[in-house]
Amino acid sequence: MWPQAENAGRRRVLDDRELVVDSKTLKRRGFVKICASAAVSVSASPSLLANQKSPVRQYNRVKLLDAQKRAVTAESLEQGVSYVFNYPYVTTPCFLLNLGKPADGNELLQTEEGEEYRWQGGVGPHRSIVSFCAICAHKMTHPSKAVSFINYRHEEVSFKDKAENPVRRPGVIYCCSEKSVYDPARGARVLGGPAPQPLGAIALEYDKKEGAIYASGTYGGELYREFFDTFAFRLALEFGTSDIQQKVSDTAIVTSIEQYSATQMLC
Repeated sequence: MWPQAENAGRRRVLDDRELVVDSKTLKRRGFVKICASAAVSVSASPSLLANQKSPVRQYNRVKLLDAQKRAVTAESLEQGVSYVFNYPYVTTPCFLLNLGKPADGNELLQTEEGEEYRWQGGVGPHRSIVSFCAICAHKMTHPSKAVSFINYRHEEVSFKDKAENPVRRPGVIYCCSEKSVYDPARGARVLGGPAPQPLGAIALEYDKKEGAIYASGTYGGELYREFFDTFAFRLALEFGTSDIQQKVSDTAIVTSIEQYSATQMLC
């Protein structure tokens, strides 16, 4: 009797193990099936994978023009010059830069809230054209008609990095208000100063046939709501509009920082 009871107990244990094994097998098969389906979806649309950490906020697709209403091209943008245009709103300034070297992108960055995103890099024949929101991520210093405390510095400048070590290097966006420094070749990553996140990036498109450049959206940390709340009265006077949140449509005029702001404060 005892051997029979023992055998029955063993059978129950084996049955339970078989159920566990079967359950794991089913789960494993389901997991493999899901992975296979996802792989098929990504192969059919690679942008699903590419945009996983690059959620571009779509705004109006806007063609960039110079002061003579001609299309801005990579060749017309002088290397090292700070160019400015307003986008995605008529009152929000952006930098447009020709770095003179490829900005390959694939830079993983993070907003102040901890949201990760991947910078897409430059556009144009040499991938050297980049654009960023010109509103500093610390206290929203930005180019105005009267003065600009933030600018692109193509020449070598001195600053302190995040560890307070002295650094000398060229090719940075430097905010003289509180000494925040950004690297435009790496998605405006913060190099030094109190800025809590990179400058917001402007999504650019390059039309190879026409040679024209378009702005089509933003990604990274946006400060527009705080910007409008803080500077509403001055923006309305400066731009002569009661609708400071009007979106730019069709075209945007690109000018040098010297034409955009009467005075540049350099540090």
